[in-house]
Amino acid sequence: MSLIEVRGLTKAFRTYKKDPGLRGALRGLVSRRHETVHAVKDVSFTVEEGEFVGFLGPNGAGKTTTLKMLSGLLHPTSGEARVLGYVPWERRDGYRRQFALLLGQKNQLWWDLPARDSFELNARIYGLDRDAFRRTLDELSAMLGIGAQLATAVRELSLGERMKCELIAALLHQPRVLFLDEPTIGLDVVSQKAVREFLREHNRTHRTTILLTSHYMADIQELCERVVIIDHGTIFFDGRLDDVLGRFADHKIITLRFEGAPAGSDLVAAWGEVLEQSPVTLKLKVKRDRVIAVCKQLLDQFAVTDIDIEEVPIEDVIRQVFQRA
Repeated sequence: MSLIEVRGLTKAFRTYKKDPGLRGALRGLVSRRHETVHAVKDVSFTVEEGEFVGFLGPNGAGKTTTLKMLSGLLHPTSGEARVLGYVPWERRDGYRRQFALLLGQKNQLWWDLPARDSFELNARIYGLDRDAFRRTLDELSAMLGIGAQLATAVRELSLGERMKCELIAALLHQPRVLFLDEPTIGLDVVSQKAVREFLREHNRTHRTTILLTSHYMADIQELCERVVIIDHGTIFFDGRLDDVLGRFADHKIITLRFEGAPAGSDLVAAWGEVLEQSPVTLKLKVKRDRVIAVCKQLLDQFAVTDIDIEEVPIEDVIRQVFQRA
């Protein structure tokens, strides 16, 4: 049995539609007009133990709503889900002790107290053994390089330091399942890299099953072999990240360097889309099925000193996927 099983999960919200102006407000006192919005619609997928899965989609696609249902914060309108054998929205104690939800835009630490005090409180809530708590805290703080800041009030920490402390708070009770919603949002590149390296190592050593949402494609590329793409509340793609390129990236990028200005360079536009051009370099976007033929023509016609063929950046591919969805 898979660690996470989701079948036909649907969440609909009933919203009040108000007409503009004072007249609309008065009309709303007598007769209200409502609209049903499906945040998640008939979503199904499974996740095996130890998997690190990227959960992708544009804003409003239903990612956070799905994570909140799997965490028991929201009841679905219909459908089924089991995580670790539990129905999440039943909120059984045995389940709550084995998962963690980290929302990158929400704080769980006491703002005016040192992070260590919040960790102590979490340890009491989960009934952690004192020695086990200290060992886990020492291990996590050492891995994240945050030990010296644990005695500092949370409000005085940098954004990157706060996120590291949030990760420690989420992992103190050593959950088997971790739901991460934008854990690197707003962080600088150094902090993003530190968080990614920590998550990769923690997943490797503890076999924690992780479901990650992020708008930073570097997070997905470095951490997730598999991605689930959702749009308008519906699963659009579920498979390996490499397969996204093969299925949706119908172009490759060819970069050439020349000894001097190439003759007949006005013809290159007929072979592909010119992305960049200078007297000694040329970058073309070429259909995948024409790459070999175009490279041969370029090498035959120009004095090429170097040639490089690469995939379209994953950010561009995912953007195209969202547009097609």
